Amino acid sequence: MNKPPLVIIAIGGNSLISDAKHMTVLDQYRAAGETSHHIAALVKEGYRIVITHGNGPQVGFILMRSEIAKTQLHQVPLESCVADTQGAIGYQVEQTLMNELRRQGIKKQMVSVVTQVVVDKNDPAFKNPTKPIGPFFSPEDAENHRKQDGWAVKEDAGRGWRRVVPSPKPLEIIEQDVINTLLQNDIVVIAVGGGGIPVVRKPNGDLQGCAAVIDKDLASCLLAKNLKADIFVISTGVDKVALNFGKPDQKFIDRMTVAEAEKYLAEGQFPAGSMGPKVAAAIDYLKNGGKHVIITQPHLLEDAIHGKTGTHIVP
Repeated sequence: MNKPPLVIIAIGGNSLISDAKHMTVLDQYRAAGETSHHIAALVKEGYRIVITHGNGPQVGFILMRSEIAKTQLHQVPLESCVADTQGAIGYQVEQTLMNELRRQGIKKQMVSVVTQVVVDKNDPAFKNPTKPIGPFFSPEDAENHRKQDGWAVKEDAGRGWRRVVPSPKPLEIIEQDVINTLLQNDIVVIAVGGGGIPVVRKPNGDLQGCAAVIDKDLASCLLAKNLKADIFVISTGVDKVALNFGKPDQKFIDRMTVAEAEKYLAEGQFPAGSMGPKVAAAIDYLKNGGKHVIITQPHLLEDAIHGKTGTHIVP
């Protein structure tokens, strides 16, 4: 008997924040509920589902609270921020999806897995931290953090100074076998939140957290490859990927091959700060046995799976 198709759905942390006026925990919960409504339709159709998610804004909020409270409480390590947001966002998705399915008369178990992802301590990214995180600082405060806390700091587009951290390549998902076992027992899984908690292996084999940020789409890609997912969905803020984005000759792409995606990426069509990592993750997945990638907005998940919208990338 063939297993139902396995779909990895990567949702962005920014998708839980609709705008600057809707950033509270309740606002994020409601946004998660909207996405869960569309995921529920896929669960109802019988797809096996793993949901991954970003956490950039949410980690930023924790770091800002930590900065405000630094004279009263200890600061929160970055890897702990990732773990915290895995639990909080996982809870939001888990509960809203469970409620949505219950209202439709569907009984389904689901669980959020706090997930560690191994990176190489010798990854070149550790020598060149580039990922800005947390609040903005005055030059004086940034310099104090550099001296006292050992932070790397950089000016961010004239808006102020920010902490920057490495973004190393994900190599291994520690809880992968647990995730696979849950799927075999027909459980919806939420995992690899925020790209996973970054950990390195010490010489004796022990795991140790590190101050880094793993790209959510690359970690989701690694999971999709290792679990041999049938479909890898990367949600974003646009219906489809576009060539010449934002220009008069902008053209949306309904379908492209890996070769075409590589060509467009090399031409600079997909910038590193926006669509580039998503297309790179799609290429990596498809060149390592993957079958089908879809890039679209969260509310279009069901239509995209059925081929009605989204950008579809194939081998």
